[in-house]
Amino acid sequence: MPRVRGNVQTRARRKKILKLAKGYFGSKHTIYKTAHEQVMRALAYAYRDRKQTKRNMRKLWIVRINAACRLNGFKYSLLINGLMKAGVVVNRKMLADLAYNDPKGFTAVVEVAKKGLSGEIKPQVVEAKPVVQPEKVVAKVEVAAAPQVELESLTVVQLKEVAQGLGLTGLSGLKKAELVEAIKQAQK
Repeated sequence: MPRVRGNVQTRARRKKILKLAKGYFGSKHTIYKTAHEQVMRALAYAYRDRKQTKRNMRKLWIVRINAACRLNGFKYSLLINGLMKAGVVVNRKMLADLAYNDPKGFTAVVEVAKKGLSGEIKPQVVEAKPVVQPEKVVAKVEVAAAPQVELESLTVVQLKEVAQGLGLTGLSGLKKAELVEAIKQAQK
């Protein structure tokens, strides 16, 4: 068996790690061993911190909503409960944006939550109806009943329906001109 050397693969693998370590301080961007340790640690931190960023943003939104609620003489927990009882579906990100950019609009949301808590507004149950697709309306052309219709003026779909009406089969792969010829021969 021939001898296999791993120079190319090893060099490519190491270059990939050193490229990821570009800009690190000291020997962490030049020496493979330390660069590999630092890159693995950095990738683990990046994964962890993507999750933490989501948590931190939710905390920030809740703080903003609560601050806006306090300005309106209300509590965050009561706001969320009142909106649920009123059947209002809005997420915390949108509520925080509303509280930050449109205080008057947020005041209206607080009023809706107050009415939801008191029972003035009841959530409306909307029954989901299946979406009915409109059926395709294709004009059926009968060539035998109306010989004055020119076959060349019809679409391919209409020509296929005419062919099916005449009892022709195996026409799915034919082009328009071939369909016209097949229909003409079947009419003779």
